Amino acid sequence: MRKLLLLGLIAASPLAFADPQCTTVDKAQWQDQTKFQDNLKAQGYEIKKFKVTKSNCYEIYGWNKDKQKVEIYFDPVTGNAVKTEIED
Repeated sequence: MRKLLLLGLIAASPLAFADPQCTTVDKAQWQDQTKFQDNLKAQGYEIKKFKVTKSNCYEIYGWNKDKQKVEIYFDPVTGNAVKTEIED
């Protein structure tokens, strides 16, 4: 029983849901936020919310080209998706 309780506490800890670390590169080298969003929109994304995370990622909430609800973390230097969550 104690093991189950401990596993539950670990799973519920803030670290279990931490944002990915995207980059440590100086922000002067990051892609322009507006151009980055425009590029995503040109690819068919609909952005409801865009933000820069504490862990140096560009994060979007919205819908992909297939109209699936998504939350995606991007490396702001390369533009590569680091973590993607699709809601059914």
